[in-house]
Amino acid sequence: MRDWKSYLDPRFEKGIAHRGLHDAEKTENGLKAFKAAIDIDSAFEFDIHLTKDGKLVVVHDSELKRVTGREGIVEELTLEQIKRDYRLLDGEEIPTLDEVLALNDGKVPMVIELKAYGKPKDIRRLGKEAGAYLKGKVDPRRVMIISFDPRALWGFGKKDGYHRSLLVCLEKKWTLMFRHCFDSLDVEDRILLDKKVVAFRKSGRLINVWTIRSAQAKKDVAPYADLITYENFTFKD
Repeated sequence: MRDWKSYLDPRFEKGIAHRGLHDAEKTENGLKAFKAAIDIDSAFEFDIHLTKDGKLVVVHDSELKRVTGREGIVEELTLEQIKRDYRLLDGEEIPTLDEVLALNDGKVPMVIELKAYGKPKDIRRLGKEAGAYLKGKVDPRRVMIISFDPRALWGFGKKDGYHRSLLVCLEKKWTLMFRHCFDSLDVEDRILLDKKVVAFRKSGRLINVWTIRSAQAKKDVAPYADLITYENFTFKD
């Protein structure tokens, strides 16, 4: 078991901005939201999907309606179609992974979520494509790879030194059965005190908790988690 404190960038411990530092003017998972996080030296989290033509784009949902106002499934569209026909609610283009990496340029740590969609082979392909793309582009100490689907994380592999973390929510708590396959757990606050999560941390493994939305909630979870993914408040408060 690798000691995460001696391996990962310590700035992860200063808070991870959920989908960037977004607000009414800056749509989640957009370059403006990521720049806002970079400007305060905050790690940030974002989500990636594979387009129909195998390109990696950054957006939370497979269905684009919520963040663009227009119907469409990322995995059923080409990158050209997405760039031409869709805009985030603040008017920005949906960014590619390459555009996010270029914006950050190694300035702050990142948490990259693999958004599983489709058949098992498609989910594993996402992990493989992401792993191949990131190789040599970013320092593994400044990146955590997360997913709700163990198959995406298995597809990503670990030979290149990236930290892989299993996302777990209350509705799919059964996936804790795979907890020992990965470097850490990234858990919803509602299961932070689950006995399996507590035991995992007591063994010396890392726990990140999501999504914390107030200074009081931060104070409540701090004794039980190593990292905190936050949203809609100033984390240093």
